Amino acid sequence: MLSDGRFSARGEIVRSPIRPTSMPASPGSFAFMDPPEHTRYRKLLTGQFTVRRMRLLEPRIEQITEELLDAMTPPTDLVQAFALPLPSRVICDLLGIPYTDHEFFETNSHHMVEPSVSPEVRDAAGEALFGYLHDLVSRKRAKPGDDLVSGLITDSDLDDVELTGIAIMLLFAGHETTANMLGLGTFALLRHPGQLARLPEDVPGTVEELLRYLSIVQFEVNRTALEDVELGGETVRKDETVLVSLPAANRDTFERADELDVTRSTAGHLAFGHGVHQCLGQQLARIEMRVAFGALFKRFPNLRLAVDPGEVPLNVGRGIYGVARLPVTW
Repeated sequence: MLSDGRFSARGEIVRSPIRPTSMPASPGSFAFMDPPEHTRYRKLLTGQFTVRRMRLLEPRIEQITEELLDAMTPPTDLVQAFALPLPSRVICDLLGIPYTDHEFFETNSHHMVEPSVSPEVRDAAGEALFGYLHDLVSRKRAKPGDDLVSGLITDSDLDDVELTGIAIMLLFAGHETTANMLGLGTFALLRHPGQLARLPEDVPGTVEELLRYLSIVQFEVNRTALEDVELGGETVRKDETVLVSLPAANRDTFERADELDVTRSTAGHLAFGHGVHQCLGQQLARIEMRVAFGALFKRFPNLRLAVDPGEVPLNVGRGIYGVARLPVTW
């Protein structure tokens, strides 16, 4: 379905079963567009997210990781001390955002996805982020650097509104998803000590299984039929919207799928989606997780929960699943 041209991601026609209000994609928000509009933006960004460029970031990611681990003292909330600041600092570096402003964008991006906040607060958060990043784009246009936004300014004819839309999407996707994977992934490993014991042998394999097993993108993938389509023995009528459950897909296609097994082959998992909308930053996310999980458990081999597992608060009802806090000690 995710690679079927008879289904559309266009924001103005998608009516999610979870969020029934549809709206057109803002300039630059190519995740909610179809080709050829989507293709135009995607091609520009593909050049900025090459595997080579992401690997060149690895020493910086390692440096940030070590600095955060150096600053940790037991007991601590791993989300605030490690899982959130690591991807936040990386995406700030990538986009050319001063990290001194991290609390501003972390708070506002959180308000944009937190179901308990009012629509007014959510809208105000979106406007605040847009204003901040629009100013950033203007400064980069006047004085480019070696960051991704400056690269897009130099290599494209995108206007400031389009660049701001892209920056908002990358800023949100670049820290919110990885932060939740780091927190929830650590929680999962601490609850499965037998699997955690295998981590040093195969960090990349462990990361891929955590991606499959946790599948933190819950409700964000929706497609609308452009014509009547037979799907799984059902008829999806033209203009009807289907919610694509990536967590369900990552259960349906693997043996013993409800078990965390870091030794399994995870080829074909859909944690990053599939088709033309597959996650653009997946290689960066993989590098961050490999570095973070490897360094965290090497530094603190006796890391453990500081509370009963049932007391760990989960982020529920949001498009991205995770732990709100993760009290740990060592």
